[in-house]
Amino acid sequence: MKRIGGLLGVAGLIGVWWLLAALGVAGGTVPSPWTVLHTMYTDGWGLYGPNFRITALGALKGFLWGNGMAIALAILIMLIPQIESLATQLAILSYCTPLLALGPIILVVFGGRTPTVFLAAMYCFFTTMVGTVTGLRSADRTSLDLVRAYGGGRWQQLYRVQLISALPNTFAALKIAAPSAVLGAIIGEYLGGVDSGIGVALTAAQTAYNVPRTWGMALAAAALAGLGYAIVALAARVVAPWTTQAAR
Repeated sequence: MKRIGGLLGVAGLIGVWWLLAALGVAGGTVPSPWTVLHTMYTDGWGLYGPNFRITALGALKGFLWGNGMAIALAILIMLIPQIESLATQLAILSYCTPLLALGPIILVVFGGRTPTVFLAAMYCFFTTMVGTVTGLRSADRTSLDLVRAYGGGRWQQLYRVQLISALPNTFAALKIAAPSAVLGAIIGEYLGGVDSGIGVALTAAQTAYNVPRTWGMALAAAALAGLGYAIVALAARVVAPWTTQAAR
């Protein structure tokens, strides 16, 4: 039923899109789905392929860095509870800081694609750290007491009980982080300093007022975000199938 509902939702969204295009809403800046698809076909893989690949690579690097640091910090909080206050403040600071203000600074200092990876990582960090900490704390108290009764310390409790208990929350956070990493990578490309990527192609299409291509690049970005979500969801099914059951 969920899949049928999802398909109906997509069909309804396309129908509304087609209606808006037919009515000429926003001065005709909403092209029909067919016009966008035809433009994408005409532009071909020569335009979309390299830009898609470059943005995907930047998003992947940011995803790995941001989530790696978030999970590591969450584990450190469990092992050294005294640092929780400082770690939480840093996480909140990273979440509340306007990343568009940090991006130009990173661009000036490091140049190249560093802002793309940096922003992708920052967009992932807070959600994953909070989700992982919540998951680690959801461990069954009886199981923790049992490990302690057999002489296990905080480290044994962590890898025997808490890490497994944290998987549902962690994978749920990673599902959110995957599209967020794509968003961060595209915003990083908007800042300049690079000559390829979906963000660069979007800027070029907007500058040329090529409306169908702009929409096509937006669809490519949405497809990349959806692909990231799907890959994490598949990994959750393979690595920890009970996480899917928990979500249901």
